[in-house]
Amino acid sequence: MKFSYTRAPEEILRRSFAQVSQACDLARLPADLHGVALRLVHACAMPEIVDRLAWRGNVGAIGNELLSRGAPILTDCRMAASGISHAQHSRIDCFLDAGGCDALALREHITRSAAGVRLWRERIGGSIVVFGNAPTALFQLLELIEEGIKPPALLLAFPIGFVGAAESKQALVESEGDFPFCSLLGRFGGSALAAAAVNALANPPKASTT
Repeated sequence: MKFSYTRAPEEILRRSFAQVSQACDLARLPADLHGVALRLVHACAMPEIVDRLAWRGNVGAIGNELLSRGAPILTDCRMAASGISHAQHSRIDCFLDAGGCDALALREHITRSAAGVRLWRERIGGSIVVFGNAPTALFQLLELIEEGIKPPALLLAFPIGFVGAAESKQALVESEGDFPFCSLLGRFGGSALAAAAVNALANPPKASTT
């Protein structure tokens, strides 16, 4: 038995982004965020998330420049790291791999993601920090920035969940730091979206209506 469906990968990609472009209203976004929005919607098939995007600074231009020169990437989970496929010049590391992460988490009764952020605090400045899972990691980063550590060169914050995700992202939006970020307000997020944001900055898709 054979099913009738589109088989060619390039045709699937072309049709996908054509439909995403038609489904999304990008009018409220700056031009350099259009590619990020399109790839995020492509990753989750939910055009409505465009209305929940939040950002500070020229995220698209800054992200593309950082990735083109191989800025390091730090992620809160290995799933986000595994999904990044268009950042060939950048080294990608996960906070969970910080030495002593498990021990600190047990001692302080905090999540491993938050412990990793603490332990790698000196690596954050100049890096692209990507959160696709843990609200506690984002809260920890914001606390460290308030304490005076050098902030990331770019923050892509897509924590997900019912406990702390919406609150951590709202805290980011209300923070007074001058570092650029892109985030998605509310409980929705996840590793696929976090990785998609990086991939879009490295290789921005173009809107299409054909």
